[in-house]
Order: sequence, then structure tokens, then C-alpha cells
Amino acid sequence: MSEPATARHPQSRRPITVYLLDDHELVRRGIRDVIEADGDIRVVGESGSAVGAVDRIVALRPDVALLDGRLLDGAGIEVCRQVTTRVPTVATVVLTSYDDEEQLFAAILAGANGYLLKQIGAVALVDAVRRVASGQSMLDPALMPRVLERIRAGDPPAAPSAGLTATEERLLTLLGDGLSNRQMALRTGLAEKTVKNYVSIMLGKLGLESRTQAAILAIRRRSSPIVR
Repeated sequence: MSEPATARHPQSRRPITVYLLDDHELVRRGIRDVIEADGDIRVVGESGSAVGAVDRIVALRPDVALLDGRLLDGAGIEVCRQVTTRVPTVATVVLTSYDDEEQLFAAILAGANGYLLKQIGAVALVDAVRRVASGQSMLDPALMPRVLERIRAGDPPAAPSAGLTATEERLLTLLGDGLSNRQMALRTGLAEKTVKNYVSIMLGKLGLESRTQAAILAIRRRSSPIVR
């Protein structure tokens, strides 16, 4: 299976660990078979119910949690919200069958690092898992026009009052361009770990839960005049 070189994880690295939450066993089996096929991604846990899922994810601390947006006994987005709050190092991706704009924005507000439709192809899903694990945000390309339209139709963003440094402001702009930590490190000359630390501090200053929210803020600032 081929994928962009920037998204590939060298086989010498430890596998990317993934937790699956979906109320259909056959769907979980299918996703597991797809993402484990190349050997660099490993499913470390799964469940078909929202009950207990958060505690299991917190205990396992996978690199990525793939969460069904709508479950029979609860909302995957609420699981996403709790996981993001308790273990922000876990990248959360909402995977859903529903092309629902409100659910998309609810996922973003919950801190999701990605939002993908289940119609996504196998190669694209594997690539998305790798990219999210590397620090990128992933939104289904079919949904991006709607996201941008809603962002631009919103109120103009307020002037930054969080006291961002010049470096943090630059990294915020690069997040809006969809760059990963590694790509931002190459662009700025900083170490990848330093970039990761800067991003964490920046999110705290801005009161944001995820890189996706920061990227949306950057896009809004770029497309709207700043109110001072």
C-alpha cells in the first residue's frame, strides 16, 4: 500500500497504536484489517459501547482513537470531549456515516483532531491515521468547502489578547496551513520537540482544545479583518 512519503512511519519506529470505538463489530473488524495491513499501525483496544470507553482509552493511552460519531448508547463526540480533556496526547478522530454539518462542528469544538466520513477509501484512512499520529489535523476533503464557508461567515475574530510570542504567532499561521510538527520544525529551524512544546503552550494561552481549533482560528484571522 502506498502513501505520501511525508506520512509514512519508518518501520524502525514503534507501531502507531490505535483504539477503535464503533457499535458494529464487522465495522471494527474491517477497520482493523485495513489499518494493520502494512504493519506500522496496531490496534491495542476496541469497544462497541460508549460505556467504559473513555476509561479504557485513558488507561491504554493510544496514539490515535478512532471514534464512531453516533453510538446506540451515547455520542462518540462526548467520548472525544472527555478523552481530549483527560489525555490530550491522544489524537481523536471522529469517523461517521453521517454528512452532518452540526456534528462536524460539534466534533471540532470537542477537540477532535480529525473528522472523516466512513465512505473514505482504505488507503486514505491509513494515511489519515498516520498523519493525525504525526500531529496533523484531518478533515474529510468533501467537507472542507463547508467548513471554510462557515468559518468565513462567522464573526470577525477578536484581536489576540493571549500574549502569543512572535514564534507562537508564526506557528499558529503554519497550523492554519495544515502543517505537522515535523513540517513546522523544518520551516522554522526549530527542533520538532520544541515545536510540540510551543504548540501546547499556544493552545493553553488561546484556551483551545486541539490543533484543529487553532487551525480554524488561523484561517479566520487570515480571511477576516481583525477587530481591535
